[in-house]
Amino acid sequence: VQLQASGGGLVQAGGSLRLSCTASGRTLSSYAMGWFRQAPGKEREFVARIGWSSDTSYADAVKGRFTISRDNAKNTVYLQMNSLKSEDTAVYYCAGRVRGSPKYDYWGQGTLVTVSS
Repeated sequence: VQLQASGGGLVQAGGSLRLSCTASGRTLSSYAMGWFRQAPGKEREFVARIGWSSDTSYADAVKGRFTISRDNAKNTVYLQMNSLKSEDTAVYYCAGRVRGSPKYDYWGQGTLVTVSS
């Protein structure tokens, strides 16, 4: 499966963005999906995940501000980001994990989110 992330951009602190991750090659319903991010000079970190039954989990840093969702009919996963902070500035990556796999097997190319204070 190929994953294409989009929706990044420049936004002021307190603003919102919605990221999209569209899959091609396989149906998205076959995968648990996650969003990760990597800020300059830092390691990549987990942001949010959504499972096959649309169960979700979030990193503490984004809980209550970000919402992950999936639309299997559109083969797309979304990350709605509200109340953005400067520390949310990073390249955001979507990733897919097949059932039974211990790790995320497929990664998108990343989309840059810049939050200005």
